[in-house]
Amino acid sequence: MSFRFWRRVKIAPGVTLNLSKSGGSLSFGPRGAKFTVGSRGKRATMGIPGTGLFYTTTLPSRGSGGRRNASSAAPTAPLVRAEDHLTLGFFKRLVTPDDEKALVDGCRELVLGNEDKALEHFKSAVHLADGAYLAGFLTLKKEQLTEAADYLATAAEKHNSLGRYFSKYGISAVMSLPITDEVSAHVGPDLRGVLLGMVEVYQRQRRWQDAITCLERLQRLEPDDVVVKLSLAELLLGSHPGDKKVCQKVVRLVEGIENETPIHAALMLYKAKALRHLGLATAARDTLTATLRRKKGRSDDLLRVLRYERALAYEDLGQKSRARAEFEKLYAEASDYNDVAIRLGVTQI
Repeated sequence: MSFRFWRRVKIAPGVTLNLSKSGGSLSFGPRGAKFTVGSRGKRATMGIPGTGLFYTTTLPSRGSGGRRNASSAAPTAPLVRAEDHLTLGFFKRLVTPDDEKALVDGCRELVLGNEDKALEHFKSAVHLADGAYLAGFLTLKKEQLTEAADYLATAAEKHNSLGRYFSKYGISAVMSLPITDEVSAHVGPDLRGVLLGMVEVYQRQRRWQDAITCLERLQRLEPDDVVVKLSLAELLLGSHPGDKKVCQKVVRLVEGIENETPIHAALMLYKAKALRHLGLATAARDTLTATLRRKKGRSDDLLRVLRYERALAYEDLGQKSRARAEFEKLYAEASDYNDVAIRLGVTQI
């Protein structure tokens, strides 16, 4: 059995509404994805909980929100319900284009918990990048994968205008993608967020090469993003097991990576897997041994898979006793871990 470090985390369905003096925000999203829509600014953040390490980018505002921010910060500012914040007045509706009305009305329906109605509104605004963005992730939540792929592709084609109407109407849409127990990637309505959404869709459709193409495009945009490197390494090895050229590609992908955080340690794991498949078992063993010297902040699951992979490297090197000792330690900790019991010849009761 193979270990997949890229693990999907299911977010409970439904809409969560958060209110504050600065206005309202709503959270919604598909399995493994979450949006927050509110009147505050937009940020793109990649974080590794438990390590204190975050990569954050504040997205520039396209409008002049100075007066709104100043008034919303006043202690006496009234509490504004999110649905009221997203309601266009009668006269404003007379001069607002239909597609923009559909976008705002869709966000309002989400606040009210009416996802089906919201989607119908978004479908009337999908030629706007922001409408396609929201329609894409909402159909992803509903497992309407063909539609989700089409809408997100439209958003990607029009990525230069993503966020334009969110800014115009004081809406912030931020997506959170839990990738592992340790890692979550947070992105706003931009090309990075859309591409990550498309990767999610393509993987569910088993369109592995399309998912890889999206991740490679994303890596060109952000060559130092370790989350992208991890997901790309996992997908490459998972979809092309044992392929020598792919293994060489993964080794190059991880070049220069140091064992700084759990995400970096996971990257070293995939480097070792690739090295072992290339017949370089000594290099794989040494990579894993060096990675295992740093255990602080690493989950038990991650440490076990590193040790399991090292045991396989020992086997490839003909060091049977060391391999068995490693497997026995793993069995003592978690007797049902992978195929350890079978390898040890232990009969399961």
